[in-house]
Amino acid sequence: MPNQAPQSDTSIDSLATDRAYTSKTEVSCNGDGGALGHPKVFLHMENGQVDCPYCDRVFIFEKAAD
Repeated sequence: MPNQAPQSDTSIDSLATDRAYTSKTEVSCNGDGGALGHPKVFLHMENGQVDCPYCDRVFIFEKAAD
């Protein structure tokens, strides 16, 4: 039987290293600031999520509880 390499899962859950859940569709990100941060960017969510172009943090819309 030939050896088969394991298949990788490339879904958002396996690739995202940092996720932030929010009830807002407008968010900002500065990479957590400090010396290791990045310039503050303002992002608008479409389709329930948006990725920061600098640090790849994924912001996910989560409706606020009533």
